[in-house]
Amino acid sequence: MGKERVLLIDDDINIQEIIKLYMEKEGFSLEVATDGYSALHVTEKFKPDIIILDVMLPGMDGFEVCRLLRQRTDVPILFLSAKEDDFDQVLGHRIGGDDYITKPFSPRLLVAKVMAHLRRSSQMDGSKYGNNQTVLQFPNLTIEKENCIVTVNGKPVALSAKEFLLLCLLAENPNRVFSVEHIFDSIWGEDSLGDYRTVMVHISNLRKKIELDPAKPIYILTVRGMGYKFSMIGE
Repeated sequence: MGKERVLLIDDDINIQEIIKLYMEKEGFSLEVATDGYSALHVTEKFKPDIIILDVMLPGMDGFEVCRLLRQRTDVPILFLSAKEDDFDQVLGHRIGGDDYITKPFSPRLLVAKVMAHLRRSSQMDGSKYGNNQTVLQFPNLTIEKENCIVTVNGKPVALSAKEFLLLCLLAENPNRVFSVEHIFDSIWGEDSLGDYRTVMVHISNLRKKIELDPAKPIYILTVRGMGYKFSMIGE
């Protein structure tokens, strides 16, 4: 994988030591922050390729840290938490997290997830979907794949890495219906072992960002009992 930079935000010394051991064994460069405020500073200086973020932090919890980080970076963010509550997991994805791992966790599984997310993050040019167009143009919506820029009515909108990949997958295959399982496998991969509700949360977030009326979408449509498709407006 090379010398990708991993930022761990966790105040538990034991967690820090075990993650450091496994990450450095795989060749990653690891930096540690013990609270949200220092994490924001380290992010600016260290420029991580991926962030592992504990939910329970002193001063400012991981969800608030994630919201602030998303204003600074679009790299994958993996939550670590002792909480298994569905609400927390959905919230983690809704505010920009890419994965949610509950404690106690397998260090080997964590490394595998880090590798999988980095691999998919590096594929954001969209080439794996088989469409060679670098710019996808629709009424009021433009997707620049090479620059990872999306504009709605001429104004740029901020998407997370997974939201961008999801939008490209659908927009590059207009009118093709994708099942939730297919979307999950294409964007997150089998080794992410995640909940398919993750897809639904990301679809909802995308609609809020690119649709004029998210309650009545015209681009990302639900095909009842089958999945989702991207509609070619005007056809």
